[in-house]
Amino acid sequence: MKTKLFALALATGLFLNSCSSSDDPTPAPTPATGEITGSITANKTYAYGNYTLKGIVKINSGVTVTFEAGSTITIDKATGDNALVVLKGGKLITQGTADKPVVFTEKSKLPGSWGGIIVYGDAPAKVAGGGTTGTSEDGNKISYGGANATDNSGSLVYTRVEYAGSKLADGEKENNGFTFYSVGSGTVLDHLVSYKGADDGFEFFGGTVSMTNAISYGNYDDAFDWQDGWQGTINTNWYAYQTGKGNYGMEIEASLNDNSFGPKVSNITLKREAGNVPEVGDNQVDAFQFKREGNGEYSNIVIDGYGNFTTTTGTITTYKGSAVSILDAATNDHQVKTSKIKLLNVKITNTTNVTPIGATDAIVVAFPTGTFTPSTTATGASLTAGAWATVDGVNLIK
Repeated sequence: MKTKLFALALATGLFLNSCSSSDDPTPAPTPATGEITGSITANKTYAYGNYTLKGIVKINSGVTVTFEAGSTITIDKATGDNALVVLKGGKLITQGTADKPVVFTEKSKLPGSWGGIIVYGDAPAKVAGGGTTGTSEDGNKISYGGANATDNSGSLVYTRVEYAGSKLADGEKENNGFTFYSVGSGTVLDHLVSYKGADDGFEFFGGTVSMTNAISYGNYDDAFDWQDGWQGTINTNWYAYQTGKGNYGMEIEASLNDNSFGPKVSNITLKREAGNVPEVGDNQVDAFQFKREGNGEYSNIVIDGYGNFTTTTGTITTYKGSAVSILDAATNDHQVKTSKIKLLNVKITNTTNVTPIGATDAIVVAFPTGTFTPSTTATGASLTAGAWATVDGVNLIK
């Protein structure tokens, strides 16, 4: 009887353990699609998907826009001016992960094809002349500078911006991969990549926000840049790789204000690939460049590849490549000599001038004892590779 019951069970499928639904692979979610355009006036979450962004999209004050992990947002420069702008009081949240980043890219894959991500906050700024407000140079011509140091413009995590750097409307200059106007310390910037833009990788105009785990790869101008009294102090793990075309690793200025404060960045790697050339007419190839009263404290630094640059056409001229260059006498007198600039634990290789220099022979640079400390053991940025830092199969952390 037992034998007959067992046979009956097999025949009728009563023994289901070996093929239960719990053993079936979970089907991958179907990515959502859609177009993002115009002003966003109500809270919106974009589920995991493949979207197109068209025009200058603005997130209004009081509105939160969220992109779920793994989403790709594609722009087409053929449609005209394109950018994602977070207005003061708005919030952008990107919920990327190491293996599923949120990626903003452009169809042609050409640097300078769109305006990137631009964020306005309500934190303090100190612009040229000592004023507390300025007008953005990004083509939006929006006033920036506020009073809320802890202002929150959202959370950008494991997010990559590719091929940015276009001018918008009658903007004064090309835009960056990420541009932050007076963004406050309540904002999270972590594991961000700016890839092959036509201007800077990241630029700060005032504000108090800090940024951790950032990669600037193949951007035409500077890897990292700021002005107007940016004072983020919890920055760490910044990595720059300049390839093809590029100017400074870091362009540091304070809009001609001799501030009592300055930013702090630890664990920095600035690499310049052999054969890299500066932008036409710029011809400055420094790892760190301080000007217009720029200052700050920088530690555990690796600098590699900032050799002299010699032009190949017209009048043959050689421009100095240096680990640190001070561009004007005011910055030397007010920042270097008073120890407001500190570069600590600095390892320098393949660089022509390893001791800080002035942009001209008239600027004699001598860092006070303990404010510029060369090292052979500095390790620089410490980042973990993954999909967030990989483009077209290439690991960006070289």
